[in-house]
Amino acid sequence: MRFIRRVRRKISECIARRRCNVCGWRGWEFSSDSWHPHTICPKCKSEVRHRLMVACFQSLPEWSFQKLFVGKRVLHFAPERAVRALIQPLAGRYVTADFLNPACDLRLNMCQMDCLPHGAVDAIIACDVLEHVPDDLQAMRELRRVLSAGGTAILTVPQGDDLRVKVELPLDASPADRLRLAGQEDHQRIYGPDFVGYLTGEGFDVTALDESSFDEGFIRRHCLRPPIYSSHPLATNHRKIYLARKPVARGAQPGTIAPVECSTSRMGKGPRQNPETDHD
Repeated sequence: MRFIRRVRRKISECIARRRCNVCGWRGWEFSSDSWHPHTICPKCKSEVRHRLMVACFQSLPEWSFQKLFVGKRVLHFAPERAVRALIQPLAGRYVTADFLNPACDLRLNMCQMDCLPHGAVDAIIACDVLEHVPDDLQAMRELRRVLSAGGTAILTVPQGDDLRVKVELPLDASPADRLRLAGQEDHQRIYGPDFVGYLTGEGFDVTALDESSFDEGFIRRHCLRPPIYSSHPLATNHRKIYLARKPVARGAQPGTIAPVECSTSRMGKGPRQNPETDHD
């Protein structure tokens, strides 16, 4: 039976019409979740947002792995294993952070990162984290503060296709209300297309990228958008990658700041930050 499974896998790879650009898996079709059929890599569990993000790093010169990560100090919130495997070997210093996951380097509340000095890191990755935090605008201010001048925060958030503005829930909203109004039982909010305005309002220079940066064949092969759109009113069928850059002051040059060091005893309480279970 094991031999037969290997043969079937090899045949599937030979006639593969889908490929994961994160882990290299090849096959006939991606796996499904409850929101979007055929969007999950069966090997590394990457979703559309992860593959779209990696495609930008692989294919767009201005946002390449080389420019964003090689030799840089990288802070990765709620790190996805497959994405981490690509970035950690490139970074000069790579630090993971989460509030609940004890396997991460730092137990960190994004809204209050007092233990990190100004300009402590050159790049921040946070895929589908900001919808969980109690105060997303304060979290954005903290992200900007700890970035070095010219540094970039790479962000994704769920954005309901039918929403025009952010839906913000009370902090004491019930899990049932969060699920009904924000798409998941631990979401504090869900965004509309106004998300970029919140970032620019906190002083970032923002570039928003989506699947339109790639040709149709590439999009389908790597599943950079769902092949079957979800009919859920809060579904995000068209993912965007937000590259939020901290401006460099006129006449200034990006400098070198002390390495990232943080004592977990100084962390405040914070929300769950585990986007690997999010399927918006």
